[in-house]
Amino acid sequence: MHPILKPALRRGWHDLNTVQFGVTPAHAVVLGPVDVATGSFLALLDGTRGVPLLRDEARRMGLPDRHVDALLARLTEAGLLDDATGGGASAQALRGRTEVMDRLRPDHAALTVTTGEPAEGLRRLAARHTMRVQVRGAGRVGAVVASVLAAAGIGHVDVRDGGCVAPWDVAPGGQPVSAVGERRDVSARRVVRAMTPARPPRPDLRTTAARPVEPEEGDPPLSLVVVAPRDGLAVHSPDPAAAEDLMAAGIPHLYAGVVEGTGVVGPLVLPGGTGCAHCLLLGRVDRDPTWPRLLAQWGSNAASRQVQACDLGLATAVAGLAAAHALAFLDGELPSSTGARWEAAAPGLDWHARPVCPHSECPCGAGERGNGQETSVEEEPHDTMAG
Repeated sequence: MHPILKPALRRGWHDLNTVQFGVTPAHAVVLGPVDVATGSFLALLDGTRGVPLLRDEARRMGLPDRHVDALLARLTEAGLLDDATGGGASAQALRGRTEVMDRLRPDHAALTVTTGEPAEGLRRLAARHTMRVQVRGAGRVGAVVASVLAAAGIGHVDVRDGGCVAPWDVAPGGQPVSAVGERRDVSARRVVRAMTPARPPRPDLRTTAARPVEPEEGDPPLSLVVVAPRDGLAVHSPDPAAAEDLMAAGIPHLYAGVVEGTGVVGPLVLPGGTGCAHCLLLGRVDRDPTWPRLLAQWGSNAASRQVQACDLGLATAVAGLAAAHALAFLDGELPSSTGARWEAAAPGLDWHARPVCPHSECPCGAGERGNGQETSVEEEPHDTMAG
């Protein structure tokens, strides 16, 4: 082990004997009391020395071995210590790829802040390269989500969509202006490939057939599917049939999109464990039996064939939040969209969460493990015509 104080956490001294690591309350740690010799010893924790050499240096400063060991244990317990050589073979291989690491240094720094164990941040970053994520939808939200995931180190990001890029699909970080008229999925995959720091073998972008959910030979299994259809209604009120393959295969999936003036991120569905699209539908029908009739009308009227409202700023915010939640899940955490939907409506853009509870009548089985709740919390529209 080559201990290093996490560089991402800024250091500041309250006084001669008290040091604070980190700025924000979520991750800041105050260490004290720290004597002068110990304060000087902290400067040696820069990743260039192993523990035996650190002990030698400490003895010359008048600090016994037990003091050094206790300090290192204390710093490790507080989540302040990283290991410049740890993380296993995959992490070590990533360290050797300077060009890749230069692209991913901010992501690595962020992971060191949110993980406690030394070298855990780099281990998770290396693990991302082995993961396969599918994004269903290549519009203003989906293409940006795919681009962000690829740039953050996810090694295999596949994009599925039909049709050709329209002028209104273009977005910063997503479909470029030069792609207008090209196939949406082919263009989005090109963007993904350009943003990937460590590029996997070049795929055949000419294929027009949708590949199945099951991995082809040589593909890693799907870790996550992000459902980001260009039709915002399919996110606000997703069709359970569209996710049947994911539910059957037990593949986690996250919804994201914009409907009219509202951005939606979630739910992150863990099949059999959290509320799914069918649970959401059943809960809504419980409260409003006319809901299926409304969905049928909204899906078939002329407005559904027009260019839909999708504010670029809101779409970008949705894509960023969805990508962040996806990365948290892929890194082994459960983001707040697990079994819930985050929504923000223009013009106020106040993000709030609405739980999507398992329904006891849903065949997904999550209701049998849940807490007995059967409905999701959702505001009803205002009746402006009521007397």
